[in-house]
Amino acid sequence: MIGTRSYMAKGEEVERKWYLIDATDKHLGRLAVQAARILTGKHKPTYTPHVDTGDFVVIINAEKVGLTGKKLLQSTISKHSGYPGGLKTLTYKQVLERRPEQLIERVIRGMVPKTKLGRSMYRKLKVYAGAAHPHAAQKPEQID
Repeated sequence: MIGTRSYMAKGEEVERKWYLIDATDKHLGRLAVQAARILTGKHKPTYTPHVDTGDFVVIINAEKVGLTGKKLLQSTISKHSGYPGGLKTLTYKQVLERRPEQLIERVIRGMVPKTKLGRSMYRKLKVYAGAAHPHAAQKPEQID
């Protein structure tokens, strides 16, 4: 067979960059899609489905993320303890008041693959409620 072969990235050859996203007044879904694309590596021409080619993402000002419509009061997050009657439900407003990072982390987690590969991609996500973050040494590139 004559011709060129498709490029397949190797895990040890991938160069990872750091990106900084400010969540102030951004819609939660659009922010999550943007972060998930970077975490999975789909923004790179060397994207390979079976290799983690993604980059690190630092999200700041999680407490200032915006939601459209009535999602703040109507949308809920549920978890179950495993015991009878152990279902706990919180609205997005309650979650934003208690731990705003959890809301963004949970939405992005739903957008990465549900496999070992997806878990390694998700570990590259860092979310902070305020504007301060400890990753200045990595010189993250600001994304609008």
